[in-house]
Amino acid sequence: MTFGAVLKACRERAGLTQEEIAEKLHRSRSCISKFESDKKTLDVTTLIRWTDVTAAKDVACAIVTGVDPVMILQQFMPLIGGLIIWI
Repeated sequence: MTFGAVLKACRERAGLTQEEIAEKLHRSRSCISKFESDKKTLDVTTLIRWTDVTAAKDVACAIVTGVDPVMILQQFMPLIGGLIIWI
C-alpha cells in the first residue's frame, strides 16, 4: 500500500470526502487528490493535521517511526474489537 493510499484510507475511514478534508486542512481538493495519488509530497505539519482531522494518530505514529501503518491497524483492530465487546 502506498503512502497516498494510507492517507485516502484514513480519510475514508473518517467518512470525509476530498472536498471536506480539503476545507478542514485549508487546501484545494486537487491538492488532496495529489497527496492521495502520490503526486505531491505531504509535509509534516499537514500530516499531523490530516491525522487529527481523521482521528488516525495511530497511523501517524506508525509513519513517523517507520512502521507499516497497515500492519499496525491490522494488529490493533482485533484488540480494539475485543475491548469494545468487553465494555
